[in-house]
Amino acid sequence: MVEHHLVDYMYVLVFLTVGVVSALGMLLIARLIAPRGGFGKTRDTYECGMDTYDSAWNVRFDISYYLYALIFLAFDVDVLYLFPVATAFDRVSAARGITELFIFVGILSLAIVYAWVKGVFTWPNRKKVC
Repeated sequence: MVEHHLVDYMYVLVFLTVGVVSALGMLLIARLIAPRGGFGKTRDTYECGMDTYDSAWNVRFDISYYLYALIFLAFDVDVLYLFPVATAFDRVSAARGITELFIFVGILSLAIVYAWVKGVFTWPNRKKVC
């Protein structure tokens, strides 16, 4: 009985050790391969490839950054609504379930078409920084 508990604790210890060693290993590798000196523009505020318009205390991003984030959140949350449909699919008739699923996905597709027509997915030309 005692040996069984020791084996369980050994599993926990092994997983904890592997987790800590992995985290410290990644930090060490990042420290070893990180660039040093001569930063120039790389000291500026940076977020997902978007250049800012102002100082770090008053950061402003282009509106396309926020539109991409909102579209991602909308589809991320809506995909969560598809999981209950998938689990309850055997409780409704096939025709009704598929019809409701296509209506739901169709409405989501209209949001993408609307954003596409408005030009949300076109990136502005970037300025070359020399």
